[in-house]
Amino acid sequence: MSRSTLKLTDSVYKYMLEHSLRESDACRQLREETAPMKMGMMQVSPEQGQFMAFLVQLTGARRALEVGTFTGYSALCVAQALPSDGQLVCCDVSEEWTSVGRRYWQEGGVNDRIDLKIGPAVDTLQALREGGEEGTYDFAFIDADKENYLVYYESVLSLLRTGGLLLIDNVLWGGSVVDPEKNDDDTDAIRSLNRHLLKDDRVVLSMLPVGDGLTLVMKKRP
Repeated sequence: MSRSTLKLTDSVYKYMLEHSLRESDACRQLREETAPMKMGMMQVSPEQGQFMAFLVQLTGARRALEVGTFTGYSALCVAQALPSDGQLVCCDVSEEWTSVGRRYWQEGGVNDRIDLKIGPAVDTLQALREGGEEGTYDFAFIDADKENYLVYYESVLSLLRTGGLLLIDNVLWGGSVVDPEKNDDDTDAIRSLNRHLLKDDRVVLSMLPVGDGLTLVMKKRP
């Protein structure tokens, strides 16, 4: 029992990975290729990727949605957890970054489960809504530009079915959310989202100290 979350030292973190991480070769190779890149810190941690995959399987998700794909590690984790006829729609603006992921999606045998849509996610999500897909997704993940987090949240929530699960990344933002000296647009946007989520009675939620902070949101049943 513990009254608070254990602070992870490097050795404890290493132990945790050594005794729990079950990472496919494709996932490991993609993660290792991404890590030394200039923006490599944008990639989710392996334990977060595995946790996402766990939740996909736990909920029996078949249709998933991702806003912000980067080099495709989280997409690969989710797609591998979907059933063979499942589908993951990925929204991103970068052909360069996502081209890295495409190679490993193919290697991991899930390329046919991933529908990558290049363009502003706001437009992609609106097109999905206008195409009659509201209330049809089981699982979603938001990890994109922070200033649009609230916009993404509202659009994704409308696309989720009742009982569907949404994960939102970077909600602790390296601790900046509690630093009064941090008032940049990204930090303020995350604070605004967190306040909004706390008061949103359309969902139930849980904020966890996973990675850079991960909030789980379940759309309520009527």
